[in-house]
Amino acid sequence: MAVLDLQFWPAEVLRNRSEPVTTFDPALLQLLENMAETMYVENGIGLAAPQVAVPKRIVVMDVPMDEERTSNLKALINPTIVEKSGEIVYEEGCLSFPGLTADVSRAAVVLVRYQDHEGNWHEDTMKELEAVCIQHEIDHLDGINFVDYLSPLKRKILLRELQKNLAEQGVAA
Repeated sequence: MAVLDLQFWPAEVLRNRSEPVTTFDPALLQLLENMAETMYVENGIGLAAPQVAVPKRIVVMDVPMDEERTSNLKALINPTIVEKSGEIVYEEGCLSFPGLTADVSRAAVVLVRYQDHEGNWHEDTMKELEAVCIQHEIDHLDGINFVDYLSPLKRKILLRELQKNLAEQGVAA
């Protein structure tokens, strides 16, 4: 496995709609493994392929479902939200926006349809933090970032803070 390079705002790949996956082969499985490794190294709970410069509709996520933080790793190919219900406000962060968080309102429960690494279709109901995570990651596949849900003033303040954080880390933004 390999740790992939994260893309930081305002990278163009974070603003574009990703292409569906049509080839299910060993290269896809390797990408999924590398994405999971990258997510774990960066202490994330979700990662979309555009965040590692791959414009494909691929998500990995691991939202622990119990107090022991038992791994719940999922790889979702070509995910779509079929149904939404309820509302939850959660303080979201993003690996492509290091150091930033903001409250975002999303559906509390979602039914997600997706393919696995072999191309088989599945449906899964996700709730609360897991629902927030998959909505956040699917947004990445559509070129939407969590800061897009904020007021223009709040977004401007946070993006200015991001530029400062990245400059302090020696990362060109």
